[in-house]
Amino acid sequence: MQNSDAMALSAALLAAAGDLTRRIHDSVVARGFEGLRPAHGFAFARLAPDGATVTELATHLGVTKQAASQLVDEIVRKGYAERRPHPGDARARLVVLTERGWACTRAAEAAAAEVVGAWAEELGEADLRVLLHGLTRIAPHGPVRPSW
Repeated sequence: MQNSDAMALSAALLAAAGDLTRRIHDSVVARGFEGLRPAHGFAFARLAPDGATVTELATHLGVTKQAASQLVDEIVRKGYAERRPHPGDARARLVVLTERGWACTRAAEAAAAEVVGAWAEELGEADLRVLLHGLTRIAPHGPVRPSW
């Protein structure tokens, strides 16, 4: 692959990821979940299904513990998450989604399905499955985090 082709592919992947993030976020806000940024969605993805410590969340997001702690303070204050005692470590706190956080997560999943449905209409189901297969081979485990 030529350098120019590699740059074009890189730009297309980044544009698709940015558009997907924006469309999911806009749809979540339109469904009544206010006061959120796309970074919150990346945090929610890590908190579901079993919660996480601030340290685990910081690692997932690629930020400092202090930044993750501030994000947790914000989503707790807004009612999307709560802190609970950690079942395996008396010194740690587990951050878990509240019912409002779960409802927001379900709204994001519905929004993602709408976006991917539009992609299926554009590409066709077979090409969309090829795209999924190729991308999961390249990046099977992420990380899925904001591009700060």
